[in-house]
Amino acid sequence: MKMIFRNFANSHSTIGSMEHLDDATVEDVQDFFRVYYAPNNAVIALSGAFDPEIAKGLIETYFGDIASQPLPPALDVSEPAEVASTYREWEDKLAPFPAFLIGWKIPERRTPEFNALYLAGKVLYDGESSRLYQKLVKGSESVIQLFGFTDERRGPSSIFIGAIPKPEEDLSRIRENIMEEIQSLATHGPSAEEMEKIENQLLNDSVRHRQSSMSRAQQLAEYALYDGDPTLINTELDELLSVTAEQIRMAAAHYLNTDNRALLDVVPAVKA
Repeated sequence: MKMIFRNFANSHSTIGSMEHLDDATVEDVQDFFRVYYAPNNAVIALSGAFDPEIAKGLIETYFGDIASQPLPPALDVSEPAEVASTYREWEDKLAPFPAFLIGWKIPERRTPEFNALYLAGKVLYDGESSRLYQKLVKGSESVIQLFGFTDERRGPSSIFIGAIPKPEEDLSRIRENIMEEIQSLATHGPSAEEMEKIENQLLNDSVRHRQSSMSRAQQLAEYALYDGDPTLINTELDELLSVTAEQIRMAAAHYLNTDNRALLDVVPAVKA
């Protein structure tokens, strides 16, 4: 994250480093818990068959005597507008093979551009029919593993593509293959067949995520916490389905380029 974001609020690990944890005192932990784990800074989501009045009574019984606290100060998660290309090589003592990860800074969650980039990810790396899986796993058989994901945040978010090449393969060539496929998407956009696949995936994901009470509760809590509106669970699918092929093409062209790219090479450490 430090390679992508400039703002400390965005660039550090949620739990901090081991050094931070070792330096934290009991008083530090108590103060943090008091400020951030207060009931007025929390969300409770209930899903399934239950009596609302009984549920409210149970919530009051178990949580009602926990005192509210002043809300923590709002964090500034803004990022500078300029983009930058960064590179780093990291030696990993436990890595048996080289690997790499490419990351891009993108707009915050639930914006039109974020939605378009989320769907661009489905075209590029989501599933065995995706472009990069077909090209690198099925086609050239040059990678052991291919993966990608979006990291959703209140502020600027990020999207990642990574691979573990086979030992005899050239990392730089595989990265070029990935960028060539991204450039193709940025130039021509997704095909009609790919747009149909996206629609089917979104519908399938929506049904699957609502099959369990736990999954529904997690979604409701997420929308309440991040967006202040749990009813978005009923409209997000329509928002994603309304994204056009041209919007996907334009978002890929604007964000998924080498000027806005962080590249991390992971290499096995030389054994003494």
